[in-house]
Amino acid sequence: MRWLFACTLTAFVLLGVTAEEKKLKYPDTKKGDQTDEYHGTRVADPYRWLEDDVRTSKDVAAWVEAENKVTNAYLEAIPEREAIKKRITELWNYEKISAPFKVGGRYFFFKNDGLQNQSAMFVHDSLDAEPKLLLDPNTWSKDGTVALAGMALTDDAKFLAYGVAEAGSDWNTWKVFDVAGGKTVADELKWVKFSGASWTLDGKGFYYSRFPEPKKDAAFQSLNENQALYYHTLGTPQADDKLVYERPDNPKWTVGGSVTEDGKFLIISVGDGTTSRKVRVAYQDLTDPASKPVDLVPNHENKFNFLGNDGGVFYFQTDYKAPKYQIVAIDTKKPEPRDWKTIVPEANEVLDSTDLVGNRFICSYLKDAKTAVKVHEIDGKFVRDVALPGIGTASGFSGKRTDTETFYTFSSFDSPTRIYRYDVPTGESKLIRQAKVKFNPDDYEVKQVFYASKDGTKVPMFLAHKKGLKLDGSNPTLLYGYGGFNISLTPGFSVSRLQWMEMGGVLAVANLRGGGEYGDAWHRGGTKLQKQNVFDDFIAAAEYLVSEKYTSPKKLAIQGGSNGGLLVGACMTQRPDLFGACLPAVGVMDMLRFQKFTAGRFWVDDYGSSDNKSEFDALYKFSPYHVLLKNGPKAYPATMVTTADTDDRVVPGHSFKFAAALQANQSGPAPVLIRIETKAGHGAGKPTAKVIEEVADQWAFLVKTLNFKPEIGK
Repeated sequence: MRWLFACTLTAFVLLGVTAEEKKLKYPDTKKGDQTDEYHGTRVADPYRWLEDDVRTSKDVAAWVEAENKVTNAYLEAIPEREAIKKRITELWNYEKISAPFKVGGRYFFFKNDGLQNQSAMFVHDSLDAEPKLLLDPNTWSKDGTVALAGMALTDDAKFLAYGVAEAGSDWNTWKVFDVAGGKTVADELKWVKFSGASWTLDGKGFYYSRFPEPKKDAAFQSLNENQALYYHTLGTPQADDKLVYERPDNPKWTVGGSVTEDGKFLIISVGDGTTSRKVRVAYQDLTDPASKPVDLVPNHENKFNFLGNDGGVFYFQTDYKAPKYQIVAIDTKKPEPRDWKTIVPEANEVLDSTDLVGNRFICSYLKDAKTAVKVHEIDGKFVRDVALPGIGTASGFSGKRTDTETFYTFSSFDSPTRIYRYDVPTGESKLIRQAKVKFNPDDYEVKQVFYASKDGTKVPMFLAHKKGLKLDGSNPTLLYGYGGFNISLTPGFSVSRLQWMEMGGVLAVANLRGGGEYGDAWHRGGTKLQKQNVFDDFIAAAEYLVSEKYTSPKKLAIQGGSNGGLLVGACMTQRPDLFGACLPAVGVMDMLRFQKFTAGRFWVDDYGSSDNKSEFDALYKFSPYHVLLKNGPKAYPATMVTTADTDDRVVPGHSFKFAAALQANQSGPAPVLIRIETKAGHGAGKPTAKVIEEVADQWAFLVKTLNFKPEIGK
């Protein structure tokens, strides 16, 4: 029998007289008696039924509708909401153009006129020529929920393979566009996820990775296993695609393939099934039709990112004997590690990414979470630094060995994106385009501070706000963090964050352990049994902001998405006294069952697993959903959980269960809402209209719950 629940669909009921005593009436969510045993410990899971797929469960769909009605009624009653939405729409309405990339002697780039739901792809023969529209995802759906999810051009730029994602799903359908003919051809590839495409040099086909077709009604929740590498010949059905590489002996391993620039080799990367990006490496000689894949790195002990090759000598960026990464050359004729040659040795800073362009390595480092770029010859000799215009993030630098030019972008919290053309031989950077946003950058300031975490570890944090800020503890402040999966938070421009600062808010971005800002030790210091370090770092950031009188607990909000949603959930349940409002987005909230759904198994390397006794103990201690159940009624900060009904990365059941438990155990007057987006996923490809609405709702919620009067449009 289906679990049923009763719900009250009225917006809210006043339970007192004063504004402070207003309390929302939430849907009366059904509680079940589900319990599980983990290593001798009985664990209750009363909201297990909320894990069911909203597409197939009428009960979950009704609950989502009921919760959204409560949330929408609350948000609609906030007087500033419409003005906030109007202003962010004004700010968002500027031309956004990507850095160009050169293929087949032509320049390609993406452009959004301002408020288009998706960016369109353009091409022109020279940087000064009039661009031609090539591919416009805005025509793929009326509401903008169908998005481009990856692309790859043939070497002569005659054909474009591209991925299509619907409603934010990780599942992609790949198609082929005839660039010269200006039309999509018949080729269509299904059940592609976590894969790009790599054409052979002759342009007759490309390599891609796919999973087996899921069972009926299981596509958006079942585990993704048995990924395999295929070759698709242009103009043939997918059923005829050639299986190139698979590992049925290890169904959790991931497989990807890319063709070398000279077209002679296929490089096969085999992941260990986690997001650690540790890979085995194999290669296949494409000049020999009878060749088979040959193991080059036959273990999962390190990370290897292929950069390029000179014949049978392959260049990799790797953490082999270099926790902050180095560049090595591996000769396929002498593949033993003792014969590997260091080209660019490990530095004091983390080598974040490398591109091989113009026969030089362009190396992007992180120096206290800020970009620093250095150029080296192919033999490793240092050439020069790339001068950047300030504290910020530079990215791009794509191209081929034969190119003499490349392009990169630069931005910061107070600096919209600038696009530069970089001359590789001379080192000259030339500004070719700058985004024009309706604000004055001189009104704002950005700085970096360092604070001590609970165990004394020094942690960096960026602060951005209007100039002339008074340190009297009264400033509404938004603290953002992530802290996981070796992902680094670097300073970049965001219209939504600009609006927060324009309204009078302080923006704080903390570079927590678990990220990649300082290499492998920094990452590992925030994983598995040391995951609590991440939460301690975030809590210490909040305490610093309070002690330095930037803000006070009642004026302090915290925000994070995905792994950052877990961060917010863990910190608000551990220190509810420290925050005035919380915005956990698409978070991993049930730390005992995450590995049972879609991509969850990839996260075990960072989180550990409840299948392991010691890791279960650690996970159960901080799992936000379970902490709520164990603590019982308690006064928690104002909270608005955000998720999407079709998120197949972090399934929405995480947020559903957390919100239900939080509403049931909120003993204080602060609101607990959940905003559930429809026809959207984890975030990628979300239409501009939906992004603007979500940001406006978040800022309105903070204006209300932090109780401040925003400066709008000044």
